[in-house]
Amino acid sequence: MEATNATNAGNAPTGGAPDHRMFIAGKWTDAADGARITSINPATEQPLGCVPDAHPDDLDQAVAAAVDAAPGWAAAGWQQRASLLREFCARITERAAELAELDTRDSGNPITGMRYDLASTPPEILYYAGIGSEAKGFTAPTGPETLAYTTRQPYGVVARIIPFNHPFKFAAGKIAAPLAAGNCVLLKPAEQTPLSAIELARLAEDLFPPGVLSVLTGTGPRIGAAIASHPGVPRVAFTGSVPTGRAVLAAGAPHIKHVTLELGGKNPIIVFPDVDPAKAARAAITAMNLARSNGQSCGSASRVFVHDDIRGPFLEALVRGVQELRVGDPLDDSTEIGPLAFERHYQRVLSYIAAGRDEGATLLTGGDRPSTLDRGYFIRPAVFADVTDQMTIAREEIFGPVISVLGWRDVDNVVRRANAVEYGLTANVWTRDISVAHRLVQRLDAGYVYVNGTGRRPTGTAFGGWKQSGIGKENSLEELLSYTREKSVAVTL
Repeated sequence: MEATNATNAGNAPTGGAPDHRMFIAGKWTDAADGARITSINPATEQPLGCVPDAHPDDLDQAVAAAVDAAPGWAAAGWQQRASLLREFCARITERAAELAELDTRDSGNPITGMRYDLASTPPEILYYAGIGSEAKGFTAPTGPETLAYTTRQPYGVVARIIPFNHPFKFAAGKIAAPLAAGNCVLLKPAEQTPLSAIELARLAEDLFPPGVLSVLTGTGPRIGAAIASHPGVPRVAFTGSVPTGRAVLAAGAPHIKHVTLELGGKNPIIVFPDVDPAKAARAAITAMNLARSNGQSCGSASRVFVHDDIRGPFLEALVRGVQELRVGDPLDDSTEIGPLAFERHYQRVLSYIAAGRDEGATLLTGGDRPSTLDRGYFIRPAVFADVTDQMTIAREEIFGPVISVLGWRDVDNVVRRANAVEYGLTANVWTRDISVAHRLVQRLDAGYVYVNGTGRRPTGTAFGGWKQSGIGKENSLEELLSYTREKSVAVTL
């Protein structure tokens, strides 16, 4: 689907890194042709582990096993599936500390953030276990000679392709809805951060029947593309970049697959002059997800529109707050900013920072490697002022620690500017005037809008983007239902 970001692709482990297998049809296996990729610790740039680069023949095996297991898994009923998901949560909780550390080593995200990921994952799974009975139909009013009703049935075999920024949370949380709905799941973790997905399979190895869950590691162009185009996988959900989302959608088109996409964002915050600028600046830092994932988040609020009347004090507070964030070893509890996840992405973010300077924006702080660190993909969070809407850093998703601050004075104009990008994932309004906030919410082109919030989403509130930020909703009943097909029945009595 996209050029590989993995390093050391080949047939042999590198540098003594632990050698892992993937989990297919209830068995641990290597790739059919023996190909492997090496995961790199982004803080040390050293090999962390080797995993198979799955071959399309491996996918055929996983699909065949899922097809065999699907009828029994669906027939088990929602209560039995919910019971197994609850046991799955208990196992996750028991190993949460080591899983958080593994994700920190593999992704570079700070340990405090990964502990939060592990703590928030079981509630997400339990939510779907709890609403499993809602995948139901209804009866329709008819005449006395007819009974009409609908029922919902699982697709049978579905695939979840996840990104690198929250490895275990996405691996475990995003298989919950399809499993609760009665589907067998093929999980493909990001090629850069596959290790905790393998541990997830170990947790589930003796829990779910063989074929119900397979974990296929490997690169996007090889196994990701094969999953998206496989005729035996009628339902695919992808989380990641817009270009790869387009490729997944195109690959599924010949088979009319049901595809949902949770893609990128260039998310705006609109700060009104009636708020405390220091408080709003702190919120902007939180909304960028800097301290949890170094801005590597589709929901990061990277365009900050600040009213001209408070732009000066806002910038002072923003720069001060960003400079106070501690950059360093992600395994240190005091670290707030770790490295970016892999080298190619590191170079990509640096190129955006260079573009901001070249196009005339003013870099107020950050944008370089800390002088105390001589290795690892570290970048101090960057804050740009004097940004215009036409600049690259104001239009394209960077997926890294780069904040662009833009001024505004007219409400109609700032709404137009906020909507003038191809994305529509989230937006954020900061004001004390609730009437102004509600009016603005209706006018913003985004699937999820916060008012005076910082990015936390209450369980059950549907999350998903407009425009090129995606198709479909997650974290809600709508997601559970999306893994079923509705069937209408009319009975003549």
